[in-house]
Amino acid sequence: MHCAPRGRVAAAYLAFAVFGGFWGTWGASIPAIRDQAGISDGQLGTALLFVGAGALPAMPVAGRLVDRWGTRVTALLLASLGLAGVLVAVTARDLVGLSVGLAVLGTVSGAADVAINATAGSAQATTGAPVIGRAHAIFSAAVVVSSLGAGGARATGLPPVVAFAVLAVGAVAAGIVLARNAPAPVVAGYRATGRRTPELRSGPARPLLILGGLGALAFAVENGHQSWSALYLGDVLDAGPTTAAAGPAVFAGMVALTRWSTAGLSTRRPGAVLLCGCLLAAVGTAALASAASVAFGLLALAVAATGTAVLFPTLLSVLTSRVPEDVRGAATSVVATIAYLGFLAGPVYVGRWADAVDLPGAMLALAALAAALAVLAPISVHRLAKANAARTSGAPASRGKTHSPTP
Repeated sequence: MHCAPRGRVAAAYLAFAVFGGFWGTWGASIPAIRDQAGISDGQLGTALLFVGAGALPAMPVAGRLVDRWGTRVTALLLASLGLAGVLVAVTARDLVGLSVGLAVLGTVSGAADVAINATAGSAQATTGAPVIGRAHAIFSAAVVVSSLGAGGARATGLPPVVAFAVLAVGAVAAGIVLARNAPAPVVAGYRATGRRTPELRSGPARPLLILGGLGALAFAVENGHQSWSALYLGDVLDAGPTTAAAGPAVFAGMVALTRWSTAGLSTRRPGAVLLCGCLLAAVGTAALASAASVAFGLLALAVAATGTAVLFPTLLSVLTSRVPEDVRGAATSVVATIAYLGFLAGPVYVGRWADAVDLPGAMLALAALAAALAVLAPISVHRLAKANAARTSGAPASRGKTHSPTP
């Protein structure tokens, strides 16, 4: 079944809404999962490593599958993600059960991450609309809504499996909708010939590695804030539990608003957007390190969120405009896998600096990452654009994409 351009856009938005809904539910359910498993905070930290251990090997594979079977892979992975959440909620009775469940969860979520980003990239290349930035905005908004819903369910005494069961129903329904409206794979005969994206194998991999490395720095800053903001407000600024818990919500809310409002600009002027975003992230993070009140701390956090919001979606838009449709999944998987390393490392980076100095000092170290990215990102994107223009000069181009094998 062929999918109209509007259908592709709607599919991307639906996929990101489900993905955000899942991670919002998970974030709000972590304390209940920990208590249900009867483990300490240290043991919980060990168990959470299995999310990354499952995700990293699955992400490159997912890209190839998307190139071969298209949106149907995204549909299957979203439905599986909902079921994986129920699995974790059911099996989290001890450290071993939780670790095994999180490994499965990491495998499915890592693959789904690649698939939904490739789906959004395909919709953006097909329609010319700023789908990636808006899809990421929907993800952030879904995180806020679902985390509040899961938190409310926990406050009423419901077990965590209830929230995950509700999410699973929605995820399966979304998967069915995506599968029924999935466009045919772009590469005709791929399944029969077993062709393995020679463009990515023989073409220069350096642009993908550069974009992935920039994405890793962006995610390190973003997840450093997302993971430590509540602790910072409570431990450093003496905020009460309710106010401290509002830190991640303020951050995610500003990220959603910024991504939606700047999505079009990110596709037209990526270098300028990256520079402004990095500078705002650095300034906001440094201001948080010097905050003397909760109100000023929340304001600084909002500024940092505004800056970090545009970084990874803009890098994906750069990638999308420079890869052909038949290798979009594979290219996205390379960039996303490298960037995911930064997502995992960001909270650890802040924690190590906090141990070495203190939390305000750790925020300054995080600001230094954003400042370094402000230097590297615009220069790198400009050079990639020049190299791509030199390779494709004189080549025919279609609206919304080029036929260059790499960015």
